Amino acid sequence: MVEQASYRQILDSLMTAVIVLDEQLHITDINASAETLFSVSSEYLLGKPISFCFNPKDGTPNALENALQENRHFTRRKTTWKLHNQTELTLDYTVIPSPEIGVITIEVQPLDRLLRISREEAWISSQETTRNLVRSMAHEIKNPLGGIRGAAQLLARELADDELEEYTRIIIDETDRLRNLVDRMLGPRTPPERKEINIHEVLEHVNAVVSMEVQNLVEIKRDYDPSIPTIFGDKPQLVQAFLNIARNAVQAITENEVEAPCITIETRVKRRYTIGRHHYPLVVRVGVIDNGPGIPREIMDDIFFPMITGRAEGSGLGLSISQNLIGQHNGLIECNSEPGHTEFAVYLPLGNQHA
Repeated sequence: MVEQASYRQILDSLMTAVIVLDEQLHITDINASAETLFSVSSEYLLGKPISFCFNPKDGTPNALENALQENRHFTRRKTTWKLHNQTELTLDYTVIPSPEIGVITIEVQPLDRLLRISREEAWISSQETTRNLVRSMAHEIKNPLGGIRGAAQLLARELADDELEEYTRIIIDETDRLRNLVDRMLGPRTPPERKEINIHEVLEHVNAVVSMEVQNLVEIKRDYDPSIPTIFGDKPQLVQAFLNIARNAVQAITENEVEAPCITIETRVKRRYTIGRHHYPLVVRVGVIDNGPGIPREIMDDIFFPMITGRAEGSGLGLSISQNLIGQHNGLIECNSEPGHTEFAVYLPLGNQHA
């Protein structure tokens, strides 16, 4: 006969989150996976009504009572639960009543991670398609630009009229400008030279540069986790990626005359995190947060594509280049924005974890 301690060990070993309720729909037990899912200890939840996790207006508590009375199993898909810290989870759950012993077991399968992975895979695929298109277009554009520039130089040598030479100089300058624009769209041509670095060294360099540029017009706060291990990366490329993001935040604040303008740079460790199709035991999450007006909803889904910008003076290349650089480090940038709070979250694998 299996002892009670063994049952607890088996329950805690399950990857599925399990919640046990009594007849009054109060939580009597949860396993380790449920604790992880809800980001709370079992001691905090035990004895609380299940409506602590549900929105009572969706009728779930009544459905649970009926399930116990009628001994009826049921499953609900893509349901939203609001947790004690007001965060929301999207999940599937199955209700298994046991009226003979007066309990209800709920098996919970979180979907947020799966939905996020699916969304990231689609986004990464779209980005790769866009980069391939840009490379092809850049090749087709740069070839005739070289011919135009060469022809203008030859023509300038044959002209005796200074006024006509001014026209050839304009042609040469404009072809150079277009060539530089195309080069910027392509991003770095060399793969990152990975070395062991501390992410805070990168961020402190960015902070120093941005602080000098804003001249105390914007407050820059730092909220670092000093225990974060080193990463393997190309420091100049990472500096450029974070500098583009920070400058984007500064411009959003200064161009809109935000009251008490502030940018916060924070670092945290995330465990068991998936980026695209690759699972990493540890990643560092770097958040760059500003209190600007937010990103217009109509361009929110496209901000990392080249030439997409919400600023009249913007080139639309900074964020695209940053995403490309972070992608070369097996990382990813996500953005959440609303008026008064915009956050760019950068995820990078910790240690020597090459995808």
